[in-house]
Amino acid sequence: MRGTLLVARRDFSAYFNSLWGYVVMAFLLVVNGLLFNTVAMGRSARPSTQVLEQFFYISFGITVIAAVLITMRLLAEERQQGTQALLDSCPLSDRQIVIGKYLSAMGFLSVIILASLYMPALIFINGKVSLGHIVAGYGGLLLVGSATVAIGTFGSSVARNQLEAAAVSGFIVIVMLVMWQLARITDAPFTDIFSNMSLYDKHFQPFQRGRINLSDVTFYISVTFLFLTMSIRLIEPRRWR
Repeated sequence: MRGTLLVARRDFSAYFNSLWGYVVMAFLLVVNGLLFNTVAMGRSARPSTQVLEQFFYISFGITVIAAVLITMRLLAEERQQGTQALLDSCPLSDRQIVIGKYLSAMGFLSVIILASLYMPALIFINGKVSLGHIVAGYGGLLLVGSATVAIGTFGSSVARNQLEAAAVSGFIVIVMLVMWQLARITDAPFTDIFSNMSLYDKHFQPFQRGRINLSDVTFYISVTFLFLTMSIRLIEPRRWR
């Protein structure tokens, strides 16, 4: 556990010790703010609940994009810059390295997500929404972030450089996003399979509407566990080669 936290602390600090981290954070928050102002707040008068739902819809997309951008550097950068040998020779297990890097990326993504709290707070100026709705929505964003960061960690462990890592992670995320479309054009039992694999349509919409379902929480945790496990299994033979 101590080794995992050491890796997490080192990589988490690196986001704030480089221009890259601040650029990514500023860019994503600005885009989120602009979309919230023009799409959610800028239309004709609507119930506050619908405005909040639209905010979480926008934030879902921002969270997914942020996860891909943040994780593209996790393991691929070590390989690209030639520092992989130093990481392989350190007295840490593969599990500690992968989970530590995952926690660092998840921590940074959580900062970006929570930094947007002022946006739903603006709704209270002219309207009223349930605090439970806000809590459920942000819980969903953190779960989505956890799953997509795990996917990005896997992509970074597969790729030889950062661009490849982003491409692999982005491809997996897009496939899981369009699963609901496949569910509409297939027959049983594939309809249920594809529908349950959808990253947004089936599992995030309840959070978007202020509901927390155990099945949806379990889905995102399962995706996180699956891709972290595959990342660990993937780097094991490389490290001891």
